[in-house]
Amino acid sequence: MNQMTIRFLDFLKDDLAIPAESIALAVRDVYAMPHHFPMILWQYGLVNKEQLEDVFDWLEEHCL
Repeated sequence: MNQMTIRFLDFLKDDLAIPAESIALAVRDVYAMPHHFPMILWQYGLVNKEQLEDVFDWLEEHCL
């Protein structure tokens, strides 16, 4: 895993309080990291709409 992915996963766990087990479920598709990953979290019901927006904001700030 690269450094940006680790920071992103830390953001999900620490800032959005998504359990590590839930993240592990969504991480199974490694090709989804990081840009498709927010939609996978949302599809699995692991984030609500507000959290999804926070995830996109984080990605925009750190990845673009």
